[in-house]
Amino acid sequence: MTGRGTIGTAALLGAALAAMLAFTAPAAAGEPRVRLQVASTFPSGMAVIGEGARRLAEKIERASGGELVLEIHEPGALVPAADTVKAVSAGIVDAAWAGAGWFATEDSAFNMFSSVPFGPSMGEYMAWMYRGGGLEIARAMFHARGVHNLPCALIPPEASGWFRKEIQYAEDFRGLRMRFFGLGAKVMEKFGVQTQQLPPAEILKAMQDGALDATEFSLPLMDEPFGFDTVAKYYYFPGWHQQATFFDLYIAKNRWDALSDRDRAVIELACGDTIRETIAEGEAAQGRVLRAMQDRGVQLRRWPPEILVALDEAWNEVVEEESDANPNFRRVYRSFAEFRARYSVWHGLGYLH
Repeated sequence: MTGRGTIGTAALLGAALAAMLAFTAPAAAGEPRVRLQVASTFPSGMAVIGEGARRLAEKIERASGGELVLEIHEPGALVPAADTVKAVSAGIVDAAWAGAGWFATEDSAFNMFSSVPFGPSMGEYMAWMYRGGGLEIARAMFHARGVHNLPCALIPPEASGWFRKEIQYAEDFRGLRMRFFGLGAKVMEKFGVQTQQLPPAEILKAMQDGALDATEFSLPLMDEPFGFDTVAKYYYFPGWHQQATFFDLYIAKNRWDALSDRDRAVIELACGDTIRETIAEGEAAQGRVLRAMQDRGVQLRRWPPEILVALDEAWNEVVEEESDANPNFRRVYRSFAEFRARYSVWHGLGYLH
């Protein structure tokens, strides 16, 4: 994958030893009883999900009376930003703050636990995850790789992306080089787009250097500080590829199992509270940010129906191809689709739209 780093042997051994010592060393007076080193994919200053990791750590420390501490490390400080979940699986670090899509090079089915093109809103996605079998399937897959996953953040629809030129027809996608995340990238490739899943800190430079023609990243609130509008003025919606997105805390399974039941409960409760905060913040701020972008000359665009139809048809092709190629994807998608079919009865009757 373009933009990915590699994990050297010396770094692996050093980080693994440091993590082990930090976790097992006896606590001195006034020192935390348990300290977990967390490699983050997202900068701590990033709105919503970057700040979410910091707030999660604060909640855990407060609830545990300072006995349980998560030390959040900036992207690249321990391991490359795109490799944080892999580093947990490999035993290099105690924990990671990322999304399941960053682990999808191991198995494309992991994408389903992060975001799904033309997928559900936050409430429906959460319902499948917690009451429809999604989390049980995800846990089995992560546990098999030595990782315990805890959903800890959930955000509303993302933007569809920043483009240097106006896109009027699906054919206008052909030949573009674009940063794109997860399963949505497979859809864009159907239209002749060359995709890369770059970590956030690498995107703007790639745009400035001409290595990318377009990019998607996240919510307007999270996109704004990166300055994408300095190189691309057309900002498209809706984010068909990520109508709702989960972010997780990933803890090495052996570390998780060694925690006391109380420590595990503190982490779980703090994650639930952080989900509440990220939903509220993600919904509250977008209007203000979009108005400010318009004042700077950003052209807000909504995809015409014919492009959304073409994207949806391409997504259905991707589902068939991934299901044929990967039994895990087929199993996860079947669970997801069956839940959505049952849910649709309630959605059709209970909601205004």
